[in-house]
Amino acid sequence: MPQIKECVKMSYFVSVENLPLADLNQLLERASYFKNNGRSPKFNQPIYVANLFFENSTRTHCSFEMAERKLGLTVIPFDPAASSVKKGESLYDTLLSLNSIGVQLAVIRHPENNYYQSLIDLNANQQLDLGIINAGDGSGQHPSQSLLDMLTIKEQFGHFAGLKIAIIGDLTNSRVARSNMQLLQRLGAQIYFSGPKYWYDAAEFGQYGNYLPLDQLVDQMDVVMLLRVQHERHQSETDFDASTYHQMYGLTKERYQQMKDNAIIMHPGPINRGVELDSDLVEAPKSRFAEQMRNGVFIRMAMLEAVINGRKLGGI
Repeated sequence: MPQIKECVKMSYFVSVENLPLADLNQLLERASYFKNNGRSPKFNQPIYVANLFFENSTRTHCSFEMAERKLGLTVIPFDPAASSVKKGESLYDTLLSLNSIGVQLAVIRHPENNYYQSLIDLNANQQLDLGIINAGDGSGQHPSQSLLDMLTIKEQFGHFAGLKIAIIGDLTNSRVARSNMQLLQRLGAQIYFSGPKYWYDAAEFGQYGNYLPLDQLVDQMDVVMLLRVQHERHQSETDFDASTYHQMYGLTKERYQQMKDNAIIMHPGPINRGVELDSDLVEAPKSRFAEQMRNGVFIRMAMLEAVINGRKLGGI
């Protein structure tokens, strides 16, 4: 496998929208290398990283921290609830403070779409010297989830071209759907959408794939990718009924039986059991939910390494 000097080099990792396919393939290969007990790079100087999660997270937050520790990075604890953010400090001033004391990498999840653009502009003007890794921005991008999904699909099928992939559920609010549809289209997959029609915006999603009712899709798909119903972003909707949603738009046991023999189920988590997915199917033979989480650690190692390389940190 390639040594660190031959790996991807990036100053920031904030989106997959314009990620070169050559870089994507290298990142997937590097993640597979780590997954198969490949040795982590050895840095000549300590590297300091902080994880700034302004939205709740279990999988992404813990996965990034595990990836950082496997790479031998020094993690500086940061809790928004116990920080000066509660006093009104801006994101920029928080990062300026961390950067000033020696933090070199910041993994950020933030509710504002494209929060990172102004920070990158300030980096360009040498007001910050900080590598930013986007762990999710509002309903915009979720690059690490998208890449771990690509790794999971590649492990199953060995390719992307011609695969039929359905993305189902809360499309309006899903950064996972946006990141995945952009990459999958470029990789040659055939994309379909389903779920409540009022969560499907033809102007946004129609350029990537067609909308069809779930029962017209499920027996044709190679990948059934379910999206979490983001109740926290639907607070004004009071008529949501979990049982009704599950019967109309969820993967029931009956729909599971209709799936192709080699088809797989994916979900970014957390799962609303009995809503997007029957509880008994979370760990069913076709489910890759746990494997996605395992793959997340290794793809995030590859992403962090790419930014370390691009910024020439650690004395490399």
